[in-house]
Amino acid sequence: MQNLTALLLSLSILLATSHASVQDFCVADLTLPAGPAGYSCKSAANVTAADFVFTGLRKGGNTTNIISAAVTPAFDAQYPGLNGLGLSIARLDLAPGGVVPFHTHPGASELLLVVQGTLVGGFVSSFSNQVYVKKLVKGDLMVFPQGLLHFQINGGGTTTVAFASFGSANPGLQITDFALFANNLPSVLVEKTTFLDDAQVKKLKSVLGGSG
Repeated sequence: MQNLTALLLSLSILLATSHASVQDFCVADLTLPAGPAGYSCKSAANVTAADFVFTGLRKGGNTTNIISAAVTPAFDAQYPGLNGLGLSIARLDLAPGGVVPFHTHPGASELLLVVQGTLVGGFVSSFSNQVYVKKLVKGDLMVFPQGLLHFQINGGGTTTVAFASFGSANPGLQITDFALFANNLPSVLVEKTTFLDDAQVKKLKSVLGGSG
């Protein structure tokens, strides 16, 4: 009986503590740096309706670049009201021939919805390097599991628009090509780790802004 009483008391304290820690929201205070758990909360007295609205996805991004594509994120850094809520979204605009190269989101899975045009999406599994590729048309969805290398390509003749939702307010992004060739890692090390020759590595570094 004594043990049961102690257990019930512990549970009541735990539940009371958990309830006390719940808040409706934690709008990001962008004047402070983000930590592993996200941004600190803005003072409730300074929160406005504008913190919960984002208008940056109304227009397409500029696709005049090396990949003929634009990704417009609505993550916690751009959309403070998402902070701590475990979700976010981005707009993808791909001109004809445009590509979002192999990349990963270490913090979340991605669910992609095509709303205009067509694209080919694919990802590579980590346990067998199995490739999953599919052509998507307007209205189609494709999921890209967290942390796996994936890509999107517009092989059609018109601009493609898609929206990618994520299970994190900050899913993170690392584009493989830029990670390899847009840095100052000595070319000899890049060559050893990629099996590319010196001329190929230096050409890619030149195109993507790397050095070394």
